[in-house]
Amino acid sequence: MLIAPHSRFVLIGDSITDCGRTRPLGEGLFDPYGSGYVNFVKSMIGAAHPELHIRVTNVGESGNTVRELKARWDRDVVKLKPDWLSVMIGINDVWRQFDLPDYPEQHVLPEEFESTLDSLLGRTRKSLKGLILATPYFVEPDRADPMRARMDQYGAIVKKLAQKHEALLVDTQAAFDAVLPHMHPMELAWDRVHPNTTGHMIIARAFAKAIQLEW
Repeated sequence: MLIAPHSRFVLIGDSITDCGRTRPLGEGLFDPYGSGYVNFVKSMIGAAHPELHIRVTNVGESGNTVRELKARWDRDVVKLKPDWLSVMIGINDVWRQFDLPDYPEQHVLPEEFESTLDSLLGRTRKSLKGLILATPYFVEPDRADPMRARMDQYGAIVKKLAQKHEALLVDTQAAFDAVLPHMHPMELAWDRVHPNTTGHMIIARAFAKAIQLEW
């Protein structure tokens, strides 16, 4: 596995990362990691490599766009001094353009999304041993669907920044696309955004592949 022994692995994002994790930090005893992919990744690391003693910390926050990440970056990333950092953001940046079309002040357009995320990563990358960027996704096989098309645009930005900042890429959209020929989107996410257990395992499996965790 790519993550070295005794590393601190911090995962930041929106509700997909949050999933009911404890406050102020999702770490420690009594199931603090939430019910989603972070918990699965933590469990897989612990089961496959208990000797590594990786400290996993979940700082996902439901409803976040990249704007909220910027506002809490010092508290939830810089001050925690992670060895490895995972950033999964962009779903709400796109979603607000579709569920709140009459509130443009809540819309994070591509230019702002890219410049803000690029700036945050640029501030932090040198202090990290490893960086993971996960694309946003929409569990919808029709790539011509307006929200799916827009999400793919934001996913392309994340891929571009992953290359620029020498990050591992977790292509969550591709992971869902691989199973959609065999499953209806509602089998994975009732609103095509918030996954059920199977959907979160699909994300976790993509993370495991990225960090070369044999499972």
